[in-house]
Amino acid sequence: MSQPNGNGHGRTPVEVIEARFRDVWESRPTRAKPRPMWPALTLFLLTVISTLAVGAEFGLSYQQNREPSFERMFVPFEHPQLLALGVPFSCTLLLILMAHELGHYFACKIYGIDVSYPYFIPAPNLFGTFGAFIRIRSPITTRKALFDVGLAGPVVGFILAVPAMAYGVAYSKVVPSVRNTAEFVFGAPPLMRLFVDWFHPRANPSWILLHPIGRAAWVGLLATALNLLPIWQLDGGHIVYSLFSRIHRRLSLALSLALVACGVFYWHGWALWGVLLTVLSLRFKHPPLYDPWERLDRSRWIWAAVALAIFVLSFTPWPTNNP
Repeated sequence: MSQPNGNGHGRTPVEVIEARFRDVWESRPTRAKPRPMWPALTLFLLTVISTLAVGAEFGLSYQQNREPSFERMFVPFEHPQLLALGVPFSCTLLLILMAHELGHYFACKIYGIDVSYPYFIPAPNLFGTFGAFIRIRSPITTRKALFDVGLAGPVVGFILAVPAMAYGVAYSKVVPSVRNTAEFVFGAPPLMRLFVDWFHPRANPSWILLHPIGRAAWVGLLATALNLLPIWQLDGGHIVYSLFSRIHRRLSLALSLALVACGVFYWHGWALWGVLLTVLSLRFKHPPLYDPWERLDRSRWIWAAVALAIFVLSFTPWPTNNP
């Protein structure tokens, strides 16, 4: 006698599942092949250099009671002795990003999913990096595995970003005129505002000149918020698919278009993200699960609420804008 599966029907015959996912089953590697580590190490070392250079300008501007200048972020390459000023920013940011990716990595290992080492992306931008990523090389078979893999990264990264932001705000300077000569200003996510109210209760958040460790935590929160967007195959998209797979694609398209609207009324960068995620959502569907009828337990629904709270505390409508 077949066992019920909670949907009013008996368990789906194995041959039906095999027929539906035959291509996926046949593509599964029988044994993970060892991959060279040197590409990941090379990218990591380049990211160390780029974040040290950016961090040096954050450290120097903090000492001089001014907001950082993008043009001066290339000066440390001409004067390498300045790179030491970038150590607090670089180490904190790389630790948060590494923790995020290792959260995904070890969650994959627990479920026997073939996954790459974390790859960091160096970049000549405001933060010295475009973040990091891992490649998942084998299918994620169950809802529980998909949920846990999607959740692990943002939670672990956020856990490290919180004390870093607390320290950064506590040792920040209150400079009322700091924005008068700024090339650009950074927004204040809700978590930062909470710490500003705690450590500097009489200060306007716009007066706060963040310590470099706090600026690294700010970047970590931005990366967390971007990854937790409940769209496509971002971490938040994986979580939503594990909870509501039937409406995942429609929700992704709706929220991607909402980001485009945010780009019109708030930060223009959201429009770029919205267009990109709209195209990806239309072009690439989320990979199906082997057992789409598996039910998530109550604890994972609670963790889904925690993920939403992390997103709210990390997200800011204006990451950067003109003063």
